[in-house]
Amino acid sequence: MFNSVDEYLLKLKTALQGCDQATVQDALADAEDHLRTAMARVKDSQPGSNEAESLAAIIEDYGSPEEVASAYREIERRLPPALAPTTQSLSRSLWVRFFGVVADPCAWGALLYMIISLLTGILYFTWAVTGLSLSFGLIILIIGLPFIILFLLSIRGISLVEGRIVEALLGVRMPRRSIFVDKNKGFWTRLKDLVFSWLVWKTLLYMILMLPLGIIYFTIFVTLISIGLALVATPFAQLAFHYPLIMIDSVRYFVPFWQIPFWAAGGALLLLSSMHFAKLLGRLHGSFAKLMLMGD
Repeated sequence: MFNSVDEYLLKLKTALQGCDQATVQDALADAEDHLRTAMARVKDSQPGSNEAESLAAIIEDYGSPEEVASAYREIERRLPPALAPTTQSLSRSLWVRFFGVVADPCAWGALLYMIISLLTGILYFTWAVTGLSLSFGLIILIIGLPFIILFLLSIRGISLVEGRIVEALLGVRMPRRSIFVDKNKGFWTRLKDLVFSWLVWKTLLYMILMLPLGIIYFTIFVTLISIGLALVATPFAQLAFHYPLIMIDSVRYFVPFWQIPFWAAGGALLLLSSMHFAKLLGRLHGSFAKLMLMGD
């Protein structure tokens, strides 16, 4: 018998020990949403009902903490991130793993994330800085409070959206549910919870940091890919179109014929290494995103 929703949630959190923290957050958010909504419905329809008995009936219908935890463990096992690393890929030989990166969706996903991170970084940074500036500027006006509330709520929404992008492209399990907000609390209590939410301020810091990170990621990989493609293409362009490697003051410099295979091989190795580097950075950034975008 549970005397309160908080007691049930504490028991559920204990039952979920060993699961991914994102799974724990989703399970707690779903359970709290269901239980508190059902309790509010019972109070409205049966004002004089016993709270403990009503909660027991709701829990019997929803499931015990152990049953719910078992269900979420099964969900975690059956629905891992699409690009999550597998033990099979780690068990292959070093040479197969190195050259097989061209067929590795994880590498392509990480590379795509690194390239689009400049765009997302600009968007996040602009919204964060603009929102903070306007919030402080409008705080003395009547429209200041509604704007601040909408801005902070948008930060929560962005944390969920960025989490879905990170999970889709980097293969890191992220929360799939927003944190539950109890609508039965008073307006000022909910506002206080929003303002002092650790998730909001961590996400805001993450959004600001994404601009320099996006510039670094984009610059590194566009440079590496450009150099790699140039090393691969230049010898073939020289053979097919008599195109020089370098032209300085009308003096054309060509790659010696015997060096052509080495230039092409060097470019190919650089491209393969770049994809491995993207995977490594993707894992590091995924861990950073999980730290910053997880709930309180």
